[in-house]
Amino acid sequence: MEKWYVAAKRADFNKWAEEFGISPVLARILRNRELTEEAEIRKFLWGTLQDCYSPWLLKDMDRAVELILEAVAEGCHIRVIGDYDVDGICSSYILTKGLQLTGATADTAIPHRIHDGYGLNEHLIEEARADGVGMIVTCDNGIAAAPQIELANSYGIRVIVTDHHEVPFRLEKNAAGKEVRKELLPPALAVIDPKQEQCGYPFPGICGGVVAYKLIGAIREKTGNAQLGEAMEELLEFAALATVCDVMELKDENRILVREGLKRMKNSRNPGLRALMEVNQIEPARLNAYHLGFVIGPCLNATGRLDTAERGLELLQSRTKVEAMSAARELKELNDSRKNLTLKGVGEAERYIAEHGTAKDKVMIIFLPEVHESLAGIIAGRIRERYNHPVFILTRGEEGVKGSGRSIEGYHMYDAMTGVKQYFTKFGGHAMAAGLSMKEEDIEKLRRDINAECTLEEEDFAVRVHIDVPMPLDYGTEELADELELLEPFGVGNPKPLFAQKELLFLSGVRMGANKTCARYTVRTPDGAVRQLVYFGDLERFGAFLDEKYGTGSGEALYAGGVQFKLSVVYQLGKNTYRGQTQLQYIMQNYC
Repeated sequence: MEKWYVAAKRADFNKWAEEFGISPVLARILRNRELTEEAEIRKFLWGTLQDCYSPWLLKDMDRAVELILEAVAEGCHIRVIGDYDVDGICSSYILTKGLQLTGATADTAIPHRIHDGYGLNEHLIEEARADGVGMIVTCDNGIAAAPQIELANSYGIRVIVTDHHEVPFRLEKNAAGKEVRKELLPPALAVIDPKQEQCGYPFPGICGGVVAYKLIGAIREKTGNAQLGEAMEELLEFAALATVCDVMELKDENRILVREGLKRMKNSRNPGLRALMEVNQIEPARLNAYHLGFVIGPCLNATGRLDTAERGLELLQSRTKVEAMSAARELKELNDSRKNLTLKGVGEAERYIAEHGTAKDKVMIIFLPEVHESLAGIIAGRIRERYNHPVFILTRGEEGVKGSGRSIEGYHMYDAMTGVKQYFTKFGGHAMAAGLSMKEEDIEKLRRDINAECTLEEEDFAVRVHIDVPMPLDYGTEELADELELLEPFGVGNPKPLFAQKELLFLSGVRMGANKTCARYTVRTPDGAVRQLVYFGDLERFGAFLDEKYGTGSGEALYAGGVQFKLSVVYQLGKNTYRGQTQLQYIMQNYC
């Protein structure tokens, strides 16, 4: 079920068009991105790194820099402890390289997904103690690791936390008897996390990689280290990669960091990134945010899912092309294997839903004991996309049950989990995604209680399609397609613009692609113009829709030609280059 909404935000679009040298259509799209002030619009369209926020605005940044420089001066052994996803790998690379260029004796430890689980744990603390580590700097984790940091403190190991996840809290009654949140900060010497209540950072929606990048940037400012200044160009590439792969909103400074990072990646200074592009046949000049999120990122993620994320870090730390290409090929093979396992896992999830009636639940709890625990998050995302419900995929791990959750608009997953935290031995995350550990015997209790607490209504599960401009296909010109490139990079928080046209007459269709999984349709507009509409979605579902609307066999009849099916469509406007030829392209996204 879908609900189509036409954005109706008001502004003087003609005035904006004249002031910024853009079309009224683009002005309307900018307003739909919640932009209202002239400075915001200029920053969105033409912002530079100088428009990003000072690292010193992050709470405890001054304290962290002071402590790190003291440790470097002492010759203290510093260990960076990251995480096994792309954000964790990139954060680890940024911090380790930055600290080493500062003169630190620094190395890295990344938890093993299966043996260690997420973030800091006692095993990693014990290893650090045995190795003579004097300081631990976390990245993309640590905010929920109070017991582990207490253990490190007892061994005399100094700990600095850099993270971006939600701060754990408990509810307490204030003097007026009202329940308020009480943050539970870990006992580290410095805690850098923009989600802290006392942190005045202007844009808290940054990822772990950007927090790490800000810390190294602050050290560079403090020391004036020339090598660090030069390295910041390369480290920006990884801050951008982490931002896209951790599905951060491409707003405010995130948008600038990703845009500037992509520019540098096209001529990357990093042999590992260049090798990943080569083995995946990505032309550096055409690199965009899609490639980061759906090609390069998954290759790095596959190491942490099916093996150890240290292999991903080793790729980024490669010094020669030979070394990098060998590692990149291995990562691509791992990712290809991961894709096959994911398809199998999604099929098992669908069978579970059918057998257990899970689709009737507001929050879907799906237990797949035989599925590799590292695939839980991907499978949860696929099921969420299909049903548009919050989803938890649980698997049987070495010690109890582990799981990952993916949420929908209007359901803050971490807050919801806090309300039933008695069922978790460990959990963490944010509004749209979370991870957990629990006992198998508590699964049904969790399903019962988390659904009982859920306040979502039936209309919340309808997929919301936000149309930027109702616009006939004939208005979609090459000039407008070129202008839309000003809005890139696209992603969460800054989606590709959607347009809509009523009463398109579908005349014929041709299946395309090696596996015939996409199609091109010939359509006639209400004004009589004939256009080509491309569709990369689910052809089976589209065919079933036509069968239901126009009678059995209509889906197949479309490909035979000689039919006339009238539909309203939501579409994107773009340009496609094939064999050196660039053409305007209309891409169907939704239909009714």
